[in-house]
Formats: sequence, C-alpha cells, structure tokens
Amino acid sequence: MSDLDQARTIVTALRGAVAEAVGALARASEADGRISVSRMDEHQTVAYDLASIASAVAAAEHAVSYGKHGDHEAALALAYAADVHADLVARMTGRWTELGIDTAPSGLSVEDVTAAVAAGRDTRFLSRIADTVLRTGEAGPRHLPEDLEMVRQTFRRFAEDKVMPVAERVHRNDEDIPDDIISGLAELGCFALSIPAEYGGFAEGGDDDLLNMVLVTEELSRGSLGVAGSLITRPEIIGTAIEKGGTEEQKQRWLPSIASGEKMCGVAVTEPDVGSDVAGIKVTATRDDDDWILNGVKTWCTFGGRAEYLLVLARTDQDRSKGHRGLSLFVVDKPRFDGHAWVAEQDGGGKMDARAIPTIGYRGMHSFEISIDGWRVPHENLIGMDEGLGQGFYLQMQAFANARLQTAARALGVMQSALEQSVTYAQDRKVFGTALADYELTKTKIARMAALIAANRAFAFDVARALARGEGQLEASQVKQLACRTAEWVAREAQQIHGGYGYAEEYTVSRLFVDARVLSIFEGADEVLALRVIARTLLTEALAG
Repeated sequence: MSDLDQARTIVTALRGAVAEAVGALARASEADGRISVSRMDEHQTVAYDLASIASAVAAAEHAVSYGKHGDHEAALALAYAADVHADLVARMTGRWTELGIDTAPSGLSVEDVTAAVAAGRDTRFLSRIADTVLRTGEAGPRHLPEDLEMVRQTFRRFAEDKVMPVAERVHRNDEDIPDDIISGLAELGCFALSIPAEYGGFAEGGDDDLLNMVLVTEELSRGSLGVAGSLITRPEIIGTAIEKGGTEEQKQRWLPSIASGEKMCGVAVTEPDVGSDVAGIKVTATRDDDDWILNGVKTWCTFGGRAEYLLVLARTDQDRSKGHRGLSLFVVDKPRFDGHAWVAEQDGGGKMDARAIPTIGYRGMHSFEISIDGWRVPHENLIGMDEGLGQGFYLQMQAFANARLQTAARALGVMQSALEQSVTYAQDRKVFGTALADYELTKTKIARMAALIAANRAFAFDVARALARGEGQLEASQVKQLACRTAEWVAREAQQIHGGYGYAEEYTVSRLFVDARVLSIFEGADEVLALRVIARTLLTEALAG
C-alpha cells in the first residue's frame, strides 16, 4: 500500500477503537439516561487519556486529508498516524477492563494495521522525512491560496524585521512590548481580522475569516509568543463577546476602536480561588441607579496594564445558587499603564490596584492580579444591557471557542520556531566529527516534530473554517488541547538537540521551552478541556447515538 493508504488504514482502526472505548465509558457514566459528571469522574484517568487520544485521532484524520497533496505530505500523515497508534496503546493498555472491555479492540492489531504502523515508525522511513525537512526548515507545504499566502508572508516579514530583534531582550528583562510593534501591527490590520467589516474589521462572513487569524497568529508567535503572538487573543475574545451579545449601539461604540488598535484590551475572568470553574466567580457587580459597582479580585489578567478596555465577568445576581446563570460581562474603561504595577482611581472613590505576577516565560504581556474596590461602571457598559443580565457565562464560552483556536495557532508558531532552531543547530553542530543532523536519532526527532506540526496545522486550518461556518465547537477545544501539549514536547526535543546550549538564555530555544509551558494552562486548562468539554461531549454524543 502507499503511505497514504497505510495512514488511512491506521486511522480507521484508531477511530473504531476510540468509538468502542467511548461507548463503554458512556455506559459506565450514565445515570437516568444522561451522562453523570460524578460517575464520569470515577474514571477520570481513563476519561482524560481517552479525550486526549480522541483529539489526536481527529488530527490524524485531517492529516490524511493533507496527505493527498503529495508524497512528503502523505509520509507525514503516515508517521503521525503511527505515532497516535503507539500513544493510544501506551495510554490504554491495562485499562480496557476498567471500561468493561475484555481486551484491546481487535482492529488495533490486525495484520494490515500492524504492518502500516511498522511502516510509519520505521527509522529509515523517518530519516527520509527528516532529509526533506532539513532541506526546507519547514514541516511541509501549507497549500494556501495566493491571497492567504500573501497575508502569511506579510506577517512573517514583520515578525522577522520587528519582533525577533527585540524578543530576547524583552524576555530576559521582562520589559513591556515596544509601542512600535503594537502600532505596526495596528497599521497591518492585525486587530481587525475577526471583526466584521461593517464595524471597521476585515471579516466578511467567509470560511477563511478565522483562517487569516490563525496564519497571522502562527507567524507572530514564531517571532515571540510574549511580544507579538498573543496580542490578538484579547481583542479576539472581547470582540466576539460584543459581536455575539452587544447591542447595536455597543458594537458601533467599541468594535471600530478595537479593530483599529486604538484601544488595547484585557480580559478579567479568573480569580485567585476560581480558575476554570467560573460558576464560582466571587467578584460582584451591584446596581446603583445607572451604574454598577464592582468589587473583588481578578488574577491572571494578561495585558491588564496596557489595556484600556477590560472585559470583566462579574456576579450581577447575588444568589450564588444560580451559579453561572448569575454572571454578566462588562466592558470596563481604564487608563493605560506601563510597567509591572499600577493604581487607577475614580473621582467617586473607585479604585483598581494591580501588580504583575512574575512568570518563568510568556513575558512582555505581563499578567496582573487586580484588586477592584468600588469601581463604577455605567449600565450602558454591560454587554447586552438589560438583555445581557445573566448571559456573561454563555457569551464568554462563545468567545473562548475562537480564543482556543487562536491559542492552538500560538502553539504552532512556537513549534515552527523550535523546528527551525533545531534544523539550523543540528546542521551546524558537529559531535564526534559528524554533524548532528546526520545521526539517525536526530533525524527521528526532527521527522516526528515535522509530523506533529503538520497534523496539528492541518487540524487548525480545518477548525478555523468550521468555526467560521458556526460549527466545530468541540474541535476547537480538541485542537487547543492537542496543539498545546504537542508544543511542549516539540520545544523540549528542540532544547535537547541543542544540548547544554539549549539551557542557556543566549539561545532562542530556551525561551521557546518556557513559553510553551504556559500553553496547556491558559484559555482552558488541559485537564479541564479533556474532562469537562471533550470527554463529556463525546460521551453525551455516544449515549444519544
């Protein structure tokens, strides 16, 4: 069989195994005809591994479609599918009985599947993939239409000319993002990519609207996650929330200034004792005539100093038994501040007191803990106004679907940079008289990096088009969970290829390693996405089917 046929064979087996395991876990988690979260949590480890594997299998299906473009692409698809097969076996071996299955699904070990997996993991096969990657520095061609390729190249040049020269300095000194980078990206329309054209943006309702955002994000993240790659995230979240839930007057008032880059944005959702479980939000908003008065503490508010709009999720219904149904979203105006600490005060006595949280990576943006004391917000700044009361959680979830895709794109940029750094170093560095790039183990590492990047990129591209059509909510969570975990492995392998120099701050790969670590934590922690979104959705669908 051809490489692509063998990849298809593996993916068919993987799909069947996942379906069988999901069905068994759904039966074990069922109560009164519905999925019981408490019963599912009795099998958390299996559910987590199954969700993670399901995300990887979904990516493998998209990799097979990508493999139709040519021989190298087909080889990448086969290598990735074989890797996923090995991962599934490693995660689930010994756990089938916990699912009520006597043994591993027979489809995983039939003769043609076993042969295909062997072909995809053969080191000589992987070496041939690596030879192509070592020549190009790329995992594989992107196969974009001319207009999208032009967008990608424009932002790649900006990243190389403006971002990369300052990336190491900003990271080591934990400096602010230079203003010329923000203004330069604003001139390029970076903040307008997902905002509808009628409000000053570039989105026109086509399937490629979000793909533009993915391409731009990857290229900027390739330059630096903290200096440029994450600048789109907050406008993406706040813009989507306003578009989905705001009144027409609010859209006209806020969206054009976000699209132009005139107003920078921050998101204040997380609290010191409340992370992914937003139903426990404690920050309160109390009505006082035409104002709301905000009180409480928000944390991990990235870019909260530089931002002039803060998207704040607060409890407007003080009956805590209502959980997430008592939450609403506000757009809060504040002055711009530079540096690592700031205090904002209102004439009436309202105050925000903020400090940046020191972090090992993802520097430049600065993530703040903000104490809010009696801060007044006009009722007209409640997204949706009267109709927006109690809708904050739902608007936030819609906004975070796009943000999760954007985070996957950030992971792709980190991975691409790590691959390029590895290729250059492996070709230049000689060990025992031989270039690192000529060793079989190095080639295996680089081939696996390329296969992982190509599969995740193909998945992200297709999810972008699905979300633009109003579909793909589950897949957005899957690609985020998968790409962010993958970025950690790719950055780690890149650092290992560099040896001791990979641990030195003078080499870019050390920054990539610490930056990659944050990706599985924000915009939906890895475990929460796996258990509360991916596994729960898959089990619900299996039970319904």
